[in-house]
Amino acid sequence: LIPLTENELVLVLLKDESEAQRVHDVRRDFVANISHELKTPIGALSLLSEAVLGAKEDSEAVSRFAARMQVEAKRLTDLVQEIIQLSRVQDSDPLKEPQLISASDIIREALDQCRTTADSRQIALTIQDSADALILGDRDQLTMAIHNLIENAINYSPADTKVAVSTSVENDIITISVADQGIGIPEAEVERIFERFYRVDPARSRETGGTGLGLSIVKHIINKHGGEISVWSSENVGSTFSIRLPIQSQNEDAR
Repeated sequence: LIPLTENELVLVLLKDESEAQRVHDVRRDFVANISHELKTPIGALSLLSEAVLGAKEDSEAVSRFAARMQVEAKRLTDLVQEIIQLSRVQDSDPLKEPQLISASDIIREALDQCRTTADSRQIALTIQDSADALILGDRDQLTMAIHNLIENAINYSPADTKVAVSTSVENDIITISVADQGIGIPEAEVERIFERFYRVDPARSRETGGTGLGLSIVKHIINKHGGEISVWSSENVGSTFSIRLPIQSQNEDAR
């Protein structure tokens, strides 16, 4: 209420639109980024299909173009799948039907999912499972988060190196770390690596098929489970991503 005259008051209502504007800007940028990312594989598929038609008398060329079309189709499929995954984990809604999950179980499941890729790149996967704990959450989401970290480490590591997963427990918090001996992240880039569609090395991402969404998905999943994620990195030495999650006992769940 603001005095207008000696006997009159005026009611002034203020509405803070800053959060609504921020959400609008995030959505606008997200749509713009998606549009840009989709253009690359869709454009490539269009050009390759024209090339196939033009080379229909040359069986070797057709086979070569068809193989490239498969690569671009997979890139498009991966991008769409990760966009769907991100949309599912970035909302602020609480977890639906959380369950007690063994950290050791989801780590080993994520490692098994990545083993074929690691073997094809001659990268050894190791685990130092010195501590296990129960986590209350969504099994598929947490497995996806660890899988994304391991896969990211593999993609940015040279052959004949290793990716190591380790665990530790302190003060009712379990820390799951994924360390690699890869190319590392420039110090100036570390703050941005969890942004959607951000890539430290775009050329390497094209080579490995990275979408730039994997680490953003990890951060949203960990935040949704009441945890946090951090990264240490040194160029040409490697990187270590660590996620910290609250642990829970069987008795606490029963209560």
